[in-house]
Amino acid sequence: MTILYCIFYLLFVKRKNYLHPSIFVGDAKEKGRGMFASGKIAADTVIEIAPVIVMNSNERKLLDQTLLHDYLFEWGQNQCCVAMGYISIYNHSYNANCRYEMNFVTQFITVTSLRGIKPGEELLINYTADSNDKTPVWFSVL
Repeated sequence: MTILYCIFYLLFVKRKNYLHPSIFVGDAKEKGRGMFASGKIAADTVIEIAPVIVMNSNERKLLDQTLLHDYLFEWGQNQCCVAMGYISIYNHSYNANCRYEMNFVTQFITVTSLRGIKPGEELLINYTADSNDKTPVWFSVL
């Protein structure tokens, strides 16, 4: 689905969440679960649009004591969010084939392909939110 079609879909169908029909959750071996393509996905294709639950710094302190800590996204200053849908299942790579963008107004995260993706290929995002950023993350990268 091209970005223009996706915008049309969101504006006129009034549905804000979206999941590309050619993705699935699969075994990412030593990384646990991950998101994969079941068919070809073209570059600049919207793969997923999912709502988030935004939490303040006090709620963040509680979440940091749970397994959800590893699945949180920073959300502006002094806030975090838990992404719904499959957003939290995409694994990290410094050579990601997808990017994610946060919409602070609508409280949605959108995942878009950076290049063409082949069937069976894992969909990967850079957890720093910038596909060129090589800042170390909090775990060892495989």
